[in-house]
Amino acid sequence: MELEEYLSLILEKNREINLIGSSTEENSRERHIIDSAQTIDLIDKNCSICTDIGSGSGLPGIVLAIIMKYKKPSLKFNLYEKSHHKSNFLKNMSKKFKLNAEIFKKDIFKEKNLETDLIIARAFKPLPVILELANSNFKKFKNIILFLGKTGKEILSESLSKWRFEYKEKKSLTNEESFLIKITNLKKINE
Repeated sequence: MELEEYLSLILEKNREINLIGSSTEENSRERHIIDSAQTIDLIDKNCSICTDIGSGSGLPGIVLAIIMKYKKPSLKFNLYEKSHHKSNFLKNMSKKFKLNAEIFKKDIFKEKNLETDLIIARAFKPLPVILELANSNFKKFKNIILFLGKTGKEILSESLSKWRFEYKEKKSLTNEESFLIKITNLKKINE
């Protein structure tokens, strides 16, 4: 019920500020809510802090915080969004749905010494940029969960020439050309 209400608030606010692409409004339940929610199976049971590094309209951060409010209320969500309007929208959603979430109106690339259990991103930056960000700006994290599209296999293969990590793949429920990856033990080669 709350996810439906959240989606209708995104669609309503989308008329004022660009939260989601207008071409995705029609199938937004599957395209955004279900797509975000499918990461839930990849989150470790002992995870206590999840950081959404380019939250935008709260996909997947707000979606996961709504779900986890009932499954694991102690799991805290840190949402980074540098846009003033989008971060205000996120603050309103967090308050409205009484979420265990903190919204940072900050550019994640300018933050240093961050700590989290899980870094998550959806439609944010390419894989190599996110790996570099995690390595440089976070002093502690366990996992990274990302969405990869049809060129994901190529990008993953290229990344493995510069980085060493273990990963699990999960086929996307909402797009047959996409998949999710959960990365652990990230190390830069030549470090």
